[in-house]
Amino acid sequence: MRKLQIPVLLAAFLIILPTMSSAQEDRSETYRQLKLFSDVFERVRADYVEEVTDEQLIEFAIQGMLSTLDPHSSYLNADSFGDMRVQTKGEFGGLGIEVTMENGFVKVVSPIDDTPAARAGVEPGDFITHLDGEAILGLSLNEAVDKMRGPVNTDLRLTIRREGSEPFDLTITRDIIKIRSVRNRVEDNVGYIRITTFNQQTTPGLKKAIEDIKAELGSELKGFVIDLRNNPGGLLDQAIDVSDAFISQGEIVSTRGRVVDDSQRFNAKDGDLAEGLPIVVLINGGSASASEIVAGALQDHRRAIIMGTRSFGKGSVQTIIPLGLNGAMRLTTARYFTPSGRSIQALGIDPDIVVEAATIEQQETTGPGRREADLRGALDNPNGENGLDSEDATDGEVEANALSEAAEQDYQLARAVDLLRGLALYNRRVVN
Repeated sequence: MRKLQIPVLLAAFLIILPTMSSAQEDRSETYRQLKLFSDVFERVRADYVEEVTDEQLIEFAIQGMLSTLDPHSSYLNADSFGDMRVQTKGEFGGLGIEVTMENGFVKVVSPIDDTPAARAGVEPGDFITHLDGEAILGLSLNEAVDKMRGPVNTDLRLTIRREGSEPFDLTITRDIIKIRSVRNRVEDNVGYIRITTFNQQTTPGLKKAIEDIKAELGSELKGFVIDLRNNPGGLLDQAIDVSDAFISQGEIVSTRGRVVDDSQRFNAKDGDLAEGLPIVVLINGGSASASEIVAGALQDHRRAIIMGTRSFGKGSVQTIIPLGLNGAMRLTTARYFTPSGRSIQALGIDPDIVVEAATIEQQETTGPGRREADLRGALDNPNGENGLDSEDATDGEVEANALSEAAEQDYQLARAVDLLRGLALYNRRVVN
C-alpha cells in the first residue's frame, strides 16, 4: 500500500503543478501590464508639454478604461457623482438633454420636455460636434457634459449635425432644469399620461395622475394613453413599479449578468390601477432603457397596444458603484430581458402598430358633395333625424368630443386616442 501511495501523490502533484504555473503566468502578465502602465504614467508626468497632476492622470486613465468598454460605462468624479444624484431626485442644472457618445461625438437621446434644449429645437438623433466652436471629438462623455453645464443664464453655442441637413448652430441659455416626470390631461374621455423620465418622483406622480383622471371622468373614462416618446429612461426600480401599476401577475423584467447566480427576476404584485381599461403606449426612437422595460412588459403581457416607431434599443443595466471621496463608477453589469425572454439590446421594441410622426393637412374639396338626402324624391328616414328608434336612442349615441389643440397637432397621439375610442365603442356593442 505504501508503494502505491507514492505514484498516486506524484500524479496529484503533476495535475496541480500546471494549474499553479498557469496562475503564476497570469499574475506575471498582469504585473507586466501594470509595469507598462507605470512606465507610461511616469513618462507623461515627466515629459508632457504641459504640467499634469497625478490626480488628473489617474482620473483620465480610469475614464479611458471604463469608457472604452461600452457607451454607458464611465467614471464619475466627485462633482459628476453629485450631479447624478441630484438628477435622479428630479432637479439639476444644464441645458435639458439626455446624451450618449457615438463615434466620438455626443448624440442626443432626447431633449427633456419644457427645458431650454427642447424649446430651442434639439431633436433625438442630433449629433453635437462643437461647443462654442470647440470640437467635441477627443473628449469623453463626462467631459463634454461638464462643458455643457454652467452658471444659470449663460449662453452656449451648439453645432449640430442632423441627418438630411447641413450642420447648423443653436445658442441655448442654461437654466435650472426641474423635471416634473409625469404630466396628465384628458383627451376626449381618454386619460393622457406623459412620463418624461424615470426618477424618484415617477411612481407617485403616475398614481396621482391616474387618480386625477378618474376623478375628472368617472365612468366616462375609456382608457389611457401612456406617452413614453423621447423618454431616455432612468431608475430600474421606477420602471418596474410603473409596469406593476398595470400588470397584476407574472414577470416584469429579468436581468442577467456574467455570473449566472446573480440573475434577477422581478414579478408583478396583484392590482391594476387602470382597472382593466385599455391602454395604448406611445414610443419612438427616443424611448430608451427604462421606457423600453415598461413597453416590453406591457406588450408581452398583452396589457397594452404599443404604437409609434421602434425604440432606441438600450438593453443593458448600469450599476453605480461609489468610490469613497473619489466619486463613483458607472459600470454595465447586466442585460435585461422582457417577460418573453427578448433582449432588445441594439434592436429596440417594435410597436404593434407603426405610426410615423406626421402632420395632417385637410384636403381641399371642389364643392359640396351630394348625398341620398339631396336627391329629389328621396325617402324620409322612418325613425327621424338620428335614424334610431326612441328606445335605442340612448344606447346608440356615440360621443365625439373635440381633441385639444396639442393632440390635433400630434398625429401619433391622435391615432392613439382614435384607437381607444374604437375599442370603447366595440366593447360597448359586445356588451349590449
